[in-house]
Amino acid sequence: MIKKTGLVILVLFYLLAGMNHFRMPGTYVRIIPSYLPNPALLNILSGICEIVFAVLYIFPATRQLAAWGIMAMLIAFLPVHIDMILHAPVMLGNFKVTPLIAWLRIPLQALFILWAWWCSTPD
Repeated sequence: MIKKTGLVILVLFYLLAGMNHFRMPGTYVRIIPSYLPNPALLNILSGICEIVFAVLYIFPATRQLAAWGIMAMLIAFLPVHIDMILHAPVMLGNFKVTPLIAWLRIPLQALFILWAWWCSTPD
């Protein structure tokens, strides 16, 4: 029951996060490091990936693929979090990412990676 609940929350989290890339693109484009090309396109691609991986998590046959996709995506997002540390404080919409919050996002990414893996393993 705990794993199923975790899976449902994970699916909803990534569906909503992915949709948010299209609802509030400026928030995401602004935090993409300047050395990465075409931030608007990267934002769209990451939003699409979050939505696709969330949907793939729903089906047991594609859950492992979704887990690897989410884990790879979270690792790919690390430069954004490192850049936030270097430039904190950073505003994300109305939310201020302080240096402490920016540093805490790194271990949070590790927890999200573990969560993605755990939800992909058999009950």
